[in-house]
Amino acid sequence: MSAARGKGTVAIVGGAGAVGSSTAFALMDSGLVGEIVLVDIDDERAEGEAMDLDHGAYFTSSVRVRTGDYEDCWDADVVVVTAGASQNPGETRLELMERNAEIFAEIVPEITAGLNDDAVILVVTNPVDVLAYVTWAVSDLPAERVIGSGTVLDTSRFRHALSREFDLDPANVHAYVIGEHGDSEVLVWSSANLGGVPFERYCAHRGVEDVDALKSRIGDDVRNAAYEIIERKGRTNYGVARSVTATVERILGDDDSILTVSTLVDGQHGIEDAYLSLPCTVNRGGVRDVLEFDLSEAEQTDLEESAAVIRESLDRLDLDELAAD
Repeated sequence: MSAARGKGTVAIVGGAGAVGSSTAFALMDSGLVGEIVLVDIDDERAEGEAMDLDHGAYFTSSVRVRTGDYEDCWDADVVVVTAGASQNPGETRLELMERNAEIFAEIVPEITAGLNDDAVILVVTNPVDVLAYVTWAVSDLPAERVIGSGTVLDTSRFRHALSREFDLDPANVHAYVIGEHGDSEVLVWSSANLGGVPFERYCAHRGVEDVDALKSRIGDDVRNAAYEIIERKGRTNYGVARSVTATVERILGDDDSILTVSTLVDGQHGIEDAYLSLPCTVNRGGVRDVLEFDLSEAEQTDLEESAAVIRESLDRLDLDELAAD
């Protein structure tokens, strides 16, 4: 049985995990997905998740949820990759990155061996910028069809923080987070606006006396959000799932929407040969355009430093060996 007529197929590699199953749940309400395939090394858990999700299909638009293997990714319109190792006690972030890079070097060729020529791969596993680059490097896919979830969620957190601060509908807040999805990410204050009013002018209108202190507090809240959640519940999954679903919807809807996904940067802001987040026009082909801001001098410096963090991580990996394997 194929996907519902006129609707897309989404395969989720790592679909039995918290992020993968939460994403499947969120996708069921999209109206754009006819079939969701859960691929996971834990076959039994994946089957249980698929059964549980499928039993709720009556309450949503017509969606079929089933399990599959890597070959079932080949006919998908979007392949979401949430698979990867979890951090062990005492394990460094670098050690985890190296383990996940090795996992990706094994699974990506399986995913892409017979992949639909128009399919898009959306990498979610952290460190997402590094692993999106690894996915591109070990596959034969053009960079525009390999994207990372990037700072889409960070951008949402930034807008949410501003909307809460000023008691506004988030739809009236426009602000972006760029660079690494991680501690070096850059909040672009210079282009942030509320209802079209530049941020600092809006602060003056509202009587904010110490704008720098407000920026620092919100910046800390955005960067530390995941840590705060993990400290309380052990993981993040719902916000990630919502941001991934929004990205998949923009791809399947062919919307030409602007999202801060992680993409291969080729000269934008003077940065070369790294995956990081910038505002991108996203549609059925993946990334159509990569946009550039008029950054302040400090923001440009911060973005270059963020790119250097990603590049340093990539340099620690033997990409030639990974690709050869």
